[in-house]
Amino acid sequence: MSAIPSVGAFAIVPSNNVAIALAFWERLGFARVGGDHHYHIMEGWGCEVHLTQAGAPPWDVPAHNPFGIYLRTPDVAAIAALVDDLVIRPGGVLRHREWGLYEVGINGPDGLLVRIGWPSELIEGA
Repeated sequence: MSAIPSVGAFAIVPSNNVAIALAFWERLGFARVGGDHHYHIMEGWGCEVHLTQAGAPPWDVPAHNPFGIYLRTPDVAAIAALVDDLVIRPGGVLRHREWGLYEVGINGPDGLLVRIGWPSELIEGA
């Protein structure tokens, strides 16, 4: 981890298969920076995500996953290019949204919704 930790709130994302989740986050450009064999701290693009193995019911990830995570970073397009095959189509494609964000929706492990965005007004050429 960084020498001086940043202040913030970070999602703890449960997964039915942590190995698949780790590979997904690494593909997004994250790297494991801490934790242990049950808990993984990932950093990338100025963001931090914590991964853990989901447990047995009622602590497993359901078939219709209600969870999501939002990554706020100016590198939206670069990350979307890494995982174009996972972009949720048609609704999740990279574009400026009516709510003022330039964002993309990604289908993550276990059906996790991963949205990546940055304020449209801060995107060059918006």
